Amino acid sequence: MTDVHVSLPPALRRALDLLADPPADPDVSKGYLDLLGSGDDAVPKNTGPIQAAWASPVGSMLYDNAQALSRRLISAWRLPIDWLRIPPGGVALDVGSGPGNITASLARAAGPDGLALGIDISEPMLERAVRNEAGPQVGFIRADAQRLPLRDDTVDAVASTAVLQLIPHPAAALAEMARVLRPGGRLAIMVPTAGSLARFWQKLPNAGAHVFGDDEIGDILEDNGFTSVRVKNFGTFQWVRGTKA
Repeated sequence: MTDVHVSLPPALRRALDLLADPPADPDVSKGYLDLLGSGDDAVPKNTGPIQAAWASPVGSMLYDNAQALSRRLISAWRLPIDWLRIPPGGVALDVGSGPGNITASLARAAGPDGLALGIDISEPMLERAVRNEAGPQVGFIRADAQRLPLRDDTVDAVASTAVLQLIPHPAAALAEMARVLRPGGRLAIMVPTAGSLARFWQKLPNAGAHVFGDDEIGDILEDNGFTSVRVKNFGTFQWVRGTKA
């Protein structure tokens, strides 16, 4: 094990071994592993006003508080931890981890020998996540969901809540989640939805948030080799679950 590995927090040390292209000099100066730096323009990023608001320091705080309130009041926000069946000592991935509370929940489900990694593109969000949730089994990475940095078939479960609609190319992000998930692994996604009205919303000027139709995510997952795909709507929220064949 190199000196670089030894100097990393335990969760990020394990994460480094899962990367497709681990950096020779990892940047963990802010408590998370930064794989984007300040000049990565290789993939499109959401620059709409909604994403800009959430990515700001004030927006990250408001998001955190709104998310906590929503989880107390709305059953749609309850992550199906038991359904994900994270094996003891398994690896779970939270795509668009925001303030990191879901990432921490995944780590608890994986047990003391497990690992949960949260991936986000927003530095203010990641700073909050590191401050509130980072630990021996919980690590955070700054990376783009459209190009996940992990090797193929490296995680046992994937979760993504209320973020896919902010990604410029949701289908690319879903394909990446499928790529890194091991065969038999499970995925759970929650997004806002307009149901049958989505086709009308999609014709409006883009504010930086995609509006999903009832079967849109399920169809993409099936195209990426998922089976037993289930879609369930709770008012204006939609949960989509699937198992990688």
